[in-house]
Amino acid sequence: MRTGTFDYTITGRGTVASAVDLMADVPRLVTMHPLAVSTATVPPGPGVLRSTAVTSRLKFGPVGMHITYRADLVLRGDDEVLTVAHQQPRTTLRSHVKVAEAGTGQVRIDVGITFESPSLLFSYGFAKARFAHEHMRTEITKYLNA
Repeated sequence: MRTGTFDYTITGRGTVASAVDLMADVPRLVTMHPLAVSTATVPPGPGVLRSTAVTSRLKFGPVGMHITYRADLVLRGDDEVLTVAHQQPRTTLRSHVKVAEAGTGQVRIDVGITFESPSLLFSYGFAKARFAHEHMRTEITKYLNA
């Protein structure tokens, strides 16, 4: 197993509460995800507030494939969101979000990502996670400032 991390910050208009609402709403976030093609609500497991099955289209060279993973909303606090996504085989992406005021009518969203997968899949999966989250950072910024 290998683990990698990356962080990014989003700033834009809004309140801490509205930013937490957005970052805790996986189906709404998925509309900003460049690889996702569909979502479905699934029953949450123990200790999970909400679960969403997310289907993404990935390309591996000339071959396209659909994969489905489960995104579990584990924590939704006043200024914090924790989502853990699980995909087979043994791949986990943990998204820890902290939200704070950043001036009049502005919010700062700090996102920390931890990605873990089997060593053989790590480079491909970690690169796709970074690509998707960089795109989402841009789209969330646009959404907040619209």
